[in-house]
Amino acid sequence: MLKVGLTGGIGCGKSTAVKHFRALGITVIEADVVARQVVEPGQPALQEIMEMFGAQALQGDGKLDRAWLRRAVFSDEHRLQQLESILHPLIRLEILRQISACEQGLYVVVDVPLLFEKGYTELFDRILVVDCLPEEQKLRVKVRDGSDDGVIDAIMQSQVSRDERLQRADDIVENSSSITVFYQEIDYLHNKYANMKDV
Repeated sequence: MLKVGLTGGIGCGKSTAVKHFRALGITVIEADVVARQVVEPGQPALQEIMEMFGAQALQGDGKLDRAWLRRAVFSDEHRLQQLESILHPLIRLEILRQISACEQGLYVVVDVPLLFEKGYTELFDRILVVDCLPEEQKLRVKVRDGSDDGVIDAIMQSQVSRDERLQRADDIVENSSSITVFYQEIDYLHNKYANMKDV
């Protein structure tokens, strides 16, 4: 089965693309959902995080305290690397497990926001980038999250550059015009992917 890695900068419209692929009957695996699954109570990652960061990493109900952990690693590169050394191998394994469980369907899409940054490219036959102009990204994130320019700029700078994303893409969906045109571009790629064999 053809495996398509979907990515793009913050605010470019990955979530809208995911919804449309699902409406077309395509299985979409979301790395962000997988990342939450691997730290559920009873999962080995949660125990490792608690051993590394202490009991304060957990809420009273035994679930991961995401807000505390985000603050703990935000300005500490070493702690962030420690956390990622626990999470990313498990996220990768679970994505691979979910891909292998997709026995039916024309192809599978995996939404990985940090696909290039975290080295996921080799998992996929095609890389699809959702793109829009940087000023549109900022406006969308402001409207969606209420974030200020400094926060948005920091997030954008932590991602690979737009130029690099576009150069490394096999396919690009431009999300700077109407939603109708955006869906038409996805429909075109849907037909293309449906007629491709995995490579």
